[in-house]
Amino acid sequence: MALVAAHAQIEPRLPESGHSSCQTRVFTLNVGFKPILTDTAISMRVCIASCASMNPCSCVIKQNDLCLCEKKKMKPNIISPIAAFDIVSGNATAVDDAWPAPHCESGYRWLHFDLADEGLMVWAEEHLPEIAARALCQAETRPRCERFEDGLILNLRGVNLNPGADPEDMVSLRLWVTQSAIVSARKRKVWAADTIRQAANAGKGPISIGHFLSELAHGLTARIETVSLALEEQADELEDIGSERGHLASGTLSKLRQVVIKMRRFINPQREAIAALASLEGWLMEPNELAHVGETSNRTRRLVEELDATRDRLTALQDSIDAERSHVLGRNSYVLSVVAAIFLPLGFLTGLFGVNVGGMPGIQEQNAFWILAGVSLACGLALFWIFKFAKWL
Repeated sequence: MALVAAHAQIEPRLPESGHSSCQTRVFTLNVGFKPILTDTAISMRVCIASCASMNPCSCVIKQNDLCLCEKKKMKPNIISPIAAFDIVSGNATAVDDAWPAPHCESGYRWLHFDLADEGLMVWAEEHLPEIAARALCQAETRPRCERFEDGLILNLRGVNLNPGADPEDMVSLRLWVTQSAIVSARKRKVWAADTIRQAANAGKGPISIGHFLSELAHGLTARIETVSLALEEQADELEDIGSERGHLASGTLSKLRQVVIKMRRFINPQREAIAALASLEGWLMEPNELAHVGETSNRTRRLVEELDATRDRLTALQDSIDAERSHVLGRNSYVLSVVAAIFLPLGFLTGLFGVNVGGMPGIQEQNAFWILAGVSLACGLALFWIFKFAKWL
Protein backbone atom coordinates (compact mmCIF):
# COMPACT_ATOMS: atom_id res chain seq x y z
CA MET A 1 0.00 0.00 0.00
CA ALA A 2 1.41 3.33 -0.96
CA LEU A 3 1.72 5.95 1.74
CA VAL A 4 2.10 9.70 1.27
CA ALA A 5 3.52 11.81 4.11
CA ALA A 6 1.16 14.63 4.92
CA HIS A 7 2.72 16.56 7.75
CA ALA A 8 4.98 16.24 10.76
CA GLN A 9 4.90 18.25 13.95
CA ILE A 10 7.07 18.13 17.07
CA GLU A 11 5.56 19.52 20.25
CA PRO A 12 7.64 19.83 23.42
CA ARG A 13 6.03 18.70 26.67
CA LEU A 14 7.08 18.79 30.29
CA PRO A 15 7.88 15.51 32.04
CA GLU A 16 5.20 13.90 34.20
CA SER A 17 5.15 14.69 37.91
CA GLY A 18 7.21 12.42 40.14
CA HIS A 19 10.20 12.29 37.82
CA SER A 20 11.79 15.67 38.36
CA SER A 21 15.02 14.05 39.60
CA CYS A 22 15.65 12.61 36.16
CA GLN A 23 16.45 15.36 33.71
CA THR A 24 14.09 14.35 30.94
CA ARG A 25 13.04 16.13 27.74
CA VAL A 26 9.83 14.77 26.28
CA PHE A 27 8.53 15.51 22.80
CA THR A 28 5.29 14.50 21.16
CA LEU A 29 5.80 13.59 17.52
CA ASN A 30 2.64 13.71 15.46
CA VAL A 31 3.14 12.23 12.04
CA GLY A 32 0.28 12.19 9.57
CA PHE A 33 0.18 9.61 6.81
CA LYS A 34 -2.26 9.76 3.95
CA PRO A 35 -2.76 6.26 2.54
CA ILE A 36 -4.87 5.47 -0.48
CA LEU A 37 -7.94 4.43 1.56
CA THR A 38 -7.87 6.58 4.71
CA ASP A 39 -5.87 8.98 6.80
CA THR A 40 -4.24 7.73 10.01
CA ALA A 41 -2.57 9.90 12.63
CA ILE A 42 0.03 8.20 14.79
CA SER A 43 1.19 9.81 18.02
CA MET A 44 4.41 8.67 19.68
CA ARG A 45 6.55 10.00 22.48
CA VAL A 46 10.33 10.12 22.18
CA CYS A 47 12.14 10.27 25.49
CA ILE A 48 15.76 11.29 25.66
CA ALA A 49 16.84 11.14 29.26
CA SER A 50 20.00 11.35 31.26
CA CYS A 51 20.64 11.30 34.97
CA ALA A 52 23.59 10.86 37.29
CA SER A 53 23.02 7.15 37.93
CA MET A 54 22.53 5.90 34.33
CA ASN A 55 23.85 6.45 30.84
CA PRO A 56 21.90 8.59 28.36
CA CYS A 57 19.13 6.53 26.83
CA SER A 58 16.70 6.91 23.99
CA CYS A 59 13.46 4.97 23.72
CA VAL A 60 10.30 5.22 21.65
CA ILE A 61 7.19 3.81 23.32
CA LYS A 62 3.48 4.48 23.54
CA GLN A 63 2.44 7.87 24.70
CA ASN A 64 0.60 6.73 27.84
CA ASP A 65 3.48 4.54 29.12
CA LEU A 66 6.59 5.53 31.01
CA CYS A 67 9.89 5.38 29.22
CA LEU A 68 12.34 2.62 30.07
CA CYS A 69 14.66 4.85 32.08
CA GLU A 70 11.72 6.16 34.14
CA LYS A 71 10.60 2.62 34.95
CA LYS A 72 14.11 1.73 36.03
CA LYS A 73 14.21 4.85 38.14
CA MET A 74 10.91 3.99 39.84
CA LYS A 75 11.83 0.35 40.59
CA PRO A 76 12.81 0.09 44.27
CA ASN A 77 16.34 -1.11 45.05
CA ILE A 78 16.26 -3.41 48.08
CA ILE A 79 18.87 -5.78 49.41
CA SER A 80 18.89 -7.75 52.66
CA PRO A 81 22.43 -8.09 54.02
CA ILE A 82 23.19 -10.63 56.73
CA ALA A 83 25.07 -7.90 58.58
CA ALA A 84 25.39 -4.18 57.96
CA PHE A 85 27.31 -2.10 60.51
CA ASP A 86 29.18 1.15 60.77
CA ILE A 87 32.08 0.57 63.16
CA VAL A 88 33.78 3.57 64.72
CA SER A 89 36.48 3.08 67.36
CA GLY A 90 35.19 -0.40 68.16
CA ASN A 91 31.54 0.68 68.52
CA ALA A 92 29.20 -0.96 66.02
CA THR A 93 25.99 0.67 64.82
CA ALA A 94 23.51 -1.11 62.58
CA VAL A 95 22.86 0.33 59.11
CA ASP A 96 19.17 0.48 58.23
CA ASP A 97 19.54 1.63 54.61
CA ALA A 98 17.70 -0.66 52.17
CA TRP A 99 20.38 -0.03 49.52
CA PRO A 100 23.53 0.75 51.57
CA ALA A 101 26.60 2.27 49.99
CA PRO A 102 30.02 0.69 50.72
CA HIS A 103 31.42 3.67 52.60
CA CYS A 104 30.72 5.81 55.65
CA GLU A 105 31.76 9.19 56.98
CA SER A 106 33.97 7.90 59.80
CA GLY A 107 35.36 4.53 60.80
CA TYR A 108 34.46 1.80 58.32
CA ARG A 109 31.38 -0.01 57.11
CA TRP A 110 30.97 -3.79 57.05
CA LEU A 111 28.40 -5.27 54.69
CA HIS A 112 27.96 -9.04 54.78
CA PHE A 113 25.74 -10.67 52.13
CA ASP A 114 24.30 -14.03 51.20
CA LEU A 115 25.08 -15.07 47.61
CA ALA A 116 21.49 -16.26 47.30
CA ASP A 117 20.24 -12.66 47.62
CA GLU A 118 18.74 -11.72 44.25
CA GLY A 119 19.75 -8.10 44.60
CA LEU A 120 23.43 -8.76 45.29
CA MET A 121 24.56 -8.80 41.66
CA VAL A 122 22.79 -5.54 40.87
CA TRP A 123 24.13 -3.92 44.03
CA ALA A 124 27.69 -5.09 43.32
CA GLU A 125 27.60 -3.87 39.73
CA GLU A 126 26.40 -0.48 40.91
CA HIS A 127 28.82 0.06 43.81
CA LEU A 128 31.94 -2.00 43.05
CA PRO A 129 34.47 -2.18 40.22
CA GLU A 130 33.59 -4.73 37.59
CA ILE A 131 36.30 -7.25 38.48
CA ALA A 132 35.60 -6.90 42.21
CA ALA A 133 31.88 -7.43 41.61
CA ARG A 134 32.52 -10.61 39.64
CA ALA A 135 34.94 -11.90 42.28
CA LEU A 136 32.39 -11.25 45.02
CA CYS A 137 29.53 -13.04 43.25
CA GLN A 138 31.25 -15.94 41.50
CA ALA A 139 30.03 -19.42 42.42
CA GLU A 140 33.39 -21.21 42.81
CA THR A 141 36.48 -19.66 44.37
CA ARG A 142 39.91 -20.50 45.66
CA PRO A 143 41.89 -18.62 48.36
CA ARG A 144 43.55 -15.50 46.96
CA CYS A 145 44.76 -12.07 48.02
CA GLU A 146 45.26 -9.50 45.27
CA ARG A 147 45.35 -5.71 45.12
CA PHE A 148 43.04 -4.16 42.55
CA GLU A 149 42.71 -0.41 41.99
CA ASP A 150 42.05 1.13 45.40
CA GLY A 151 40.90 -2.10 47.07
CA LEU A 152 41.78 -5.67 47.91
CA ILE A 153 40.20 -8.89 46.63
CA LEU A 154 40.47 -11.49 49.40
CA ASN A 155 39.03 -15.02 49.32
CA LEU A 156 39.44 -17.29 52.33
CA ARG A 157 38.25 -20.75 53.32
CA GLY A 158 37.01 -22.21 56.58
CA VAL A 159 35.96 -25.64 57.80
CA ASN A 160 32.27 -26.39 57.45
CA LEU A 161 30.90 -26.55 61.01
CA ASN A 162 27.26 -26.29 59.96
CA PRO A 163 24.93 -29.02 61.30
CA GLY A 164 24.94 -32.17 59.19
CA ALA A 165 27.93 -31.06 57.09
CA ASP A 166 31.39 -32.55 56.76
CA PRO A 167 34.15 -30.27 58.09
CA GLU A 168 36.39 -31.00 55.11
CA ASP A 169 33.67 -29.63 52.78
CA MET A 170 35.14 -26.19 53.33
CA VAL A 171 33.11 -22.99 53.02
CA SER A 172 34.28 -19.91 51.14
CA LEU A 173 34.23 -16.26 52.19
CA ARG A 174 34.65 -13.60 49.50
CA LEU A 175 35.75 -10.09 50.48
CA TRP A 176 36.27 -6.72 48.84
CA VAL A 177 38.24 -4.41 51.14
CA THR A 178 38.86 -0.68 50.78
CA GLN A 179 40.04 2.06 53.09
CA SER A 180 36.51 2.66 54.37
CA ALA A 181 34.56 -0.54 53.83
CA ILE A 182 34.57 -4.32 53.96
CA VAL A 183 32.11 -6.12 51.69
CA SER A 184 31.85 -9.88 52.22
CA ALA A 185 29.64 -12.60 50.80
CA ARG A 186 29.20 -16.28 51.45
CA LYS A 187 27.06 -19.18 50.25
CA ARG A 188 27.06 -21.14 53.50
CA LYS A 189 27.50 -19.91 57.04
CA VAL A 190 31.09 -19.06 58.00
CA TRP A 191 31.39 -19.27 61.77
CA ALA A 192 34.40 -16.97 62.05
CA ALA A 193 32.46 -14.19 60.31
CA ASP A 194 29.36 -14.99 62.30
CA THR A 195 31.30 -14.52 65.55
CA ILE A 196 32.17 -10.97 64.46
CA ARG A 197 28.53 -10.40 63.50
CA GLN A 198 27.30 -11.49 66.93
CA ALA A 199 29.77 -9.15 68.62
CA ALA A 200 28.61 -6.30 66.34
CA ASN A 201 25.01 -7.00 67.26
CA ALA A 202 26.09 -6.49 70.87
CA GLY A 203 27.60 -3.13 69.89
CA LYS A 204 31.27 -4.17 69.70
CA GLY A 205 33.40 -4.63 66.62
CA PRO A 206 37.03 -4.65 65.51
CA ILE A 207 38.47 -1.17 65.93
CA SER A 208 39.90 -1.02 62.40
CA ILE A 209 39.84 -2.79 59.07
CA GLY A 210 43.25 -4.33 59.78
CA HIS A 211 41.99 -5.61 63.13
CA PHE A 212 38.92 -7.03 61.39
CA LEU A 213 41.02 -8.95 58.85
CA SER A 214 43.46 -10.25 61.46
CA GLU A 215 40.60 -11.39 63.69
CA LEU A 216 38.84 -13.06 60.77
CA ALA A 217 41.99 -14.90 59.64
CA HIS A 218 42.68 -15.95 63.23
CA GLY A 219 39.14 -17.31 63.66
CA LEU A 220 39.29 -19.31 60.44
CA THR A 221 42.71 -20.76 61.28
CA ALA A 222 41.77 -21.66 64.87
CA ARG A 223 38.80 -23.71 63.68
CA ILE A 224 40.91 -25.43 61.03
CA GLU A 225 43.47 -26.30 63.73
CA THR A 226 40.75 -27.96 65.81
CA VAL A 227 39.71 -30.17 62.91
CA SER A 228 43.34 -30.91 62.01
CA LEU A 229 44.05 -32.00 65.61
CA ALA A 230 41.04 -34.33 65.50
CA LEU A 231 42.41 -35.86 62.28
CA GLU A 232 45.78 -36.46 63.96
CA GLU A 233 44.07 -38.21 66.87
CA GLN A 234 42.15 -40.43 64.46
CA ALA A 235 45.40 -41.30 62.72
CA ASP A 236 46.94 -42.23 66.11
CA GLU A 237 44.00 -44.51 66.88
CA LEU A 238 44.26 -46.23 63.50
CA GLU A 239 47.99 -46.80 64.03
CA ASP A 240 47.32 -48.38 67.42
CA ILE A 241 44.59 -50.61 66.02
CA GLY A 242 46.76 -51.59 63.07
CA SER A 243 49.72 -52.53 65.32
CA GLU A 244 47.59 -54.52 67.77
CA ARG A 245 45.13 -56.32 65.49
CA GLY A 246 47.00 -56.17 62.21
CA HIS A 247 43.89 -55.16 60.30
CA LEU A 248 41.36 -52.31 60.09
CA ALA A 249 37.71 -52.03 59.17
CA SER A 250 37.19 -51.82 55.44
CA GLY A 251 37.24 -48.24 54.12
CA THR A 252 38.22 -46.58 57.43
CA LEU A 253 41.76 -45.71 56.41
CA SER A 254 40.95 -44.65 52.85
CA LYS A 255 38.13 -42.35 54.03
CA LEU A 256 40.43 -40.57 56.49
CA ARG A 257 43.07 -40.12 53.79
CA GLN A 258 40.49 -38.54 51.48
CA VAL A 259 39.49 -36.08 54.24
CA VAL A 260 43.11 -35.04 54.80
CA ILE A 261 43.81 -34.63 51.09
CA LYS A 262 40.64 -32.58 50.56
CA MET A 263 41.48 -30.21 53.41
CA ARG A 264 45.05 -29.73 52.27
CA ARG A 265 43.82 -28.86 48.79
CA PHE A 266 42.35 -25.58 50.09
CA ILE A 267 44.59 -24.83 53.06
CA ASN A 268 47.77 -24.75 51.00
CA PRO A 269 46.59 -21.84 48.76
CA GLN A 270 45.12 -20.20 51.87
CA ARG A 271 48.58 -20.19 53.38
CA GLU A 272 49.77 -18.21 50.36
CA ALA A 273 46.79 -15.81 50.58
CA ILE A 274 47.36 -15.05 54.28
CA ALA A 275 51.08 -14.65 53.66
CA ALA A 276 50.27 -12.12 50.91
CA LEU A 277 47.92 -10.32 53.32
CA ALA A 278 50.70 -10.14 55.92
CA SER A 279 52.97 -8.46 53.36
CA LEU A 280 50.64 -5.47 52.76
CA GLU A 281 52.70 -2.93 54.64
CA GLY A 282 51.68 0.71 54.89
CA TRP A 283 48.21 0.37 53.41
CA LEU A 284 45.36 -1.05 55.47
CA MET A 285 47.05 -2.42 58.55
CA GLU A 286 49.23 -1.15 61.33
CA PRO A 287 52.49 -2.94 62.25
CA ASN A 288 50.92 -4.76 65.21
CA GLU A 289 48.04 -5.94 63.02
CA LEU A 290 50.49 -7.15 60.39
CA ALA A 291 52.32 -9.04 63.13
CA HIS A 292 49.09 -10.82 64.12
CA VAL A 293 48.39 -11.73 60.50
CA GLY A 294 52.00 -12.93 60.15
CA GLU A 295 51.51 -15.20 63.16
CA THR A 296 48.34 -16.57 61.60
CA SER A 297 50.30 -17.17 58.39
CA ASN A 298 52.87 -19.20 60.34
CA ARG A 299 50.09 -21.22 61.96
CA THR A 300 48.57 -21.90 58.56
CA ARG A 301 51.95 -23.03 57.27
CA ARG A 302 52.24 -25.36 60.25
CA LEU A 303 48.76 -26.68 59.50
CA VAL A 304 49.82 -27.61 56.00
CA GLU A 305 52.88 -29.40 57.40
CA GLU A 306 50.73 -31.26 59.94
CA LEU A 307 48.32 -32.34 57.23
CA ASP A 308 51.26 -33.49 55.10
CA ALA A 309 52.59 -35.48 58.07
CA THR A 310 49.17 -37.01 58.75
CA ARG A 311 48.79 -37.93 55.10
CA ASP A 312 52.25 -39.54 55.05
CA ARG A 313 51.49 -41.46 58.25
CA LEU A 314 48.26 -42.79 56.79
CA THR A 315 50.07 -43.72 53.59
CA ALA A 316 52.74 -45.57 55.57
CA LEU A 317 50.04 -47.33 57.61
CA GLN A 318 48.26 -48.37 54.43
CA ASP A 319 51.53 -49.66 52.96
CA SER A 320 52.23 -51.61 56.16
CA ILE A 321 48.79 -53.19 56.12
CA ASP A 322 49.12 -54.04 52.43
CA ALA A 323 52.56 -55.58 53.05
CA GLU A 324 51.21 -57.64 55.96
CA ARG A 325 48.33 -58.88 53.88
CA SER A 326 50.66 -59.75 51.03
CA HIS A 327 52.92 -61.61 53.45
CA VAL A 328 50.02 -63.64 54.87
CA LEU A 329 48.74 -64.38 51.40
CA GLY A 330 52.19 -65.46 50.23
CA ARG A 331 52.67 -67.64 53.32
CA ASN A 332 49.35 -69.38 52.80
CA SER A 333 50.06 -69.91 49.14
CA TYR A 334 53.46 -71.41 50.00
CA VAL A 335 51.95 -73.84 52.52
CA LEU A 336 49.34 -74.91 50.01
CA SER A 337 52.08 -75.45 47.42
CA VAL A 338 54.10 -77.66 49.80
CA VAL A 339 51.02 -79.70 50.72
CA ALA A 340 50.22 -80.12 47.04
CA ALA A 341 53.83 -81.22 46.39
CA ILE A 342 53.58 -83.86 49.13
CA PHE A 343 50.27 -85.25 47.95
CA LEU A 344 51.15 -85.19 44.25
CA PRO A 345 52.98 -88.58 44.24
CA LEU A 346 50.37 -90.00 46.61
CA GLY A 347 47.66 -88.96 44.18
CA PHE A 348 49.61 -90.64 41.39
CA LEU A 349 49.80 -93.90 43.36
CA THR A 350 46.12 -93.91 44.30
CA GLY A 351 45.17 -93.12 40.72
CA LEU A 352 47.40 -95.83 39.33
CA PHE A 353 46.12 -98.54 41.66
CA GLY A 354 42.56 -97.34 41.25
CA VAL A 355 42.29 -98.31 37.60
CA ASN A 356 39.85 -101.14 37.09
CA VAL A 357 41.64 -103.32 34.50
CA GLY A 358 42.78 -106.88 34.50
CA GLY A 359 46.22 -107.85 35.75
CA MET A 360 46.32 -105.37 38.69
CA PRO A 361 48.62 -106.81 41.39
CA GLY A 362 47.11 -107.44 44.80
CA ILE A 363 43.53 -107.85 43.66
CA GLN A 364 43.42 -111.27 45.22
CA GLU A 365 45.51 -110.23 48.22
CA GLN A 366 43.42 -109.69 51.37
CA ASN A 367 45.78 -107.08 52.92
CA ALA A 368 46.59 -105.21 49.66
CA PHE A 369 44.75 -102.01 50.81
CA TRP A 370 46.71 -101.74 54.03
CA ILE A 371 49.94 -102.36 52.19
CA LEU A 372 49.13 -99.53 49.72
CA ALA A 373 48.14 -97.20 52.58
CA GLY A 374 51.39 -97.95 54.39
CA VAL A 375 53.46 -97.29 51.28
CA SER A 376 51.62 -93.97 50.70
CA LEU A 377 52.18 -92.90 54.32
CA ALA A 378 55.87 -93.75 54.05
CA CYS A 379 56.18 -91.71 50.86
CA GLY A 380 54.42 -88.75 52.46
CA LEU A 381 56.67 -88.80 55.53
CA ALA A 382 59.75 -89.13 53.35
CA LEU A 383 58.74 -86.09 51.27
CA PHE A 384 57.98 -84.10 54.44
CA TRP A 385 61.43 -84.76 55.88
CA ILE A 386 63.03 -83.98 52.54
CA PHE A 387 61.29 -80.57 52.47
CA LYS A 388 62.17 -80.01 56.11
CA PHE A 389 65.82 -80.84 55.50
CA ALA A 390 65.85 -78.53 52.46
CA LYS A 391 64.35 -75.74 54.69
CA TRP A 392 61.32 -75.47 52.49
CA LEU A 393 59.14 -75.75 55.59
